[in-house]
Amino acid sequence: MRRNITVNLRELVLSLSDAMDLASPALTQHQQRTAFVVWEMGKAARFSTDRLERIFKAALLHDIGAFSLEEKIAIRNYEVKNVDDHCIRGEHLLINMPWLKDAAKIIRFHHKKWQSWEDSIQSHLVLESQFLFLADSLEREIARDVFILHQHENIISKIKSLSGTFFHPQVVDLFLSVSHHEGFWLDLVSQRLYSHLLNDGPFAKIEMDLSDISMLSELFRNIIDFRSRFTSTHSSGVAASASMLARIFGLTNTEVMLMEVAGNLHDMGKLAIPNSILDKPGKLTKEEMSVMKSHTYYSYFVLSSIGEFKQIAEWAAYHHEKLDGSGYPFQCTSAELNTGARILMVADIFTALVEDRPYRNGMTKKEIDQIIKQLSDSSLLDARIVKLLFENYGEIYSYVIEKKSIAREFYEKQFAFIH
Repeated sequence: MRRNITVNLRELVLSLSDAMDLASPALTQHQQRTAFVVWEMGKAARFSTDRLERIFKAALLHDIGAFSLEEKIAIRNYEVKNVDDHCIRGEHLLINMPWLKDAAKIIRFHHKKWQSWEDSIQSHLVLESQFLFLADSLEREIARDVFILHQHENIISKIKSLSGTFFHPQVVDLFLSVSHHEGFWLDLVSQRLYSHLLNDGPFAKIEMDLSDISMLSELFRNIIDFRSRFTSTHSSGVAASASMLARIFGLTNTEVMLMEVAGNLHDMGKLAIPNSILDKPGKLTKEEMSVMKSHTYYSYFVLSSIGEFKQIAEWAAYHHEKLDGSGYPFQCTSAELNTGARILMVADIFTALVEDRPYRNGMTKKEIDQIIKQLSDSSLLDARIVKLLFENYGEIYSYVIEKKSIAREFYEKQFAFIH
């Protein structure tokens, strides 16, 4: 196995942005479309390469602080009274993140009306925030069930009516200059928009190595987990237990790091699951369980689209599979589940049993031992991995608790107010 992997930052951010908008047809491509609009406006304004990259990244991740599906839909439908909440969370998530922190302040102010600014439009922050506010507002006006050229004139009229109040007149004029032709609008709603942004968009040359990828995976781990108090440290625990099991098993240092990334991202698909299901205090209905089972499919769908992520995608997305083929969503058999996938299967179950959930408290070692060994004895989990877990239980448990405590402290300090 190679000692390292590299991933293009634009490809990674686009894929993760796409994941955040998978949850509902009303949200599909929302952030990509917003990014397309600010990119076109930035080019027309003759922005420097750095400024284009900054507003493009901000647009792709502008709703990063809206943690639940319900909140995202409510924001889109103008049903949220305090839109600043998700803007503040977005800033907190990105402010210390290399490659992305320059977009944090734009995201913080992407709902601030022009009439509320005290600074001049000549300020980079004001102008770029205004670009994003207009682009976001425009996309929210698009009716998904109406042909775009049957509604674009009304959308233009709406934007023009907000000139001088919501948006600076110069920003509106710039928007009008790029949106006067039908091609702009057809590009905006094209099914090929993702490919266009991937192949032609800004920050094409930034390559990330495995340590960088690991850091960025922690950002998206937090977005996934912070949707609920009960899951706010889950992926950090899975990543910790999986990476330690991988090291004890004898995998290479690179594989151990890849395992940690897979643990951080294994529940990526839960971004498409409503909080009403994730936080339900009782047993899920058959219909709710069917929705829940889709989350591992979406994890695979998103992660496998990223170059060099094939191994991570399989390890992450197979965590609910079983060795006898009775798991979900792919019903893989033992021959299709390699060591990494088997480790993550055990790590996910172990971490879930340790945690408090809406319907029960975290379990004792004796209870965990009984459940996991029963799964092992039934040939659902790999007996070798289970044996390693209990032979090193104290060390693994302590490490998991340590990592979960760090995640919990960050969550409580920055984000607990949303719940």
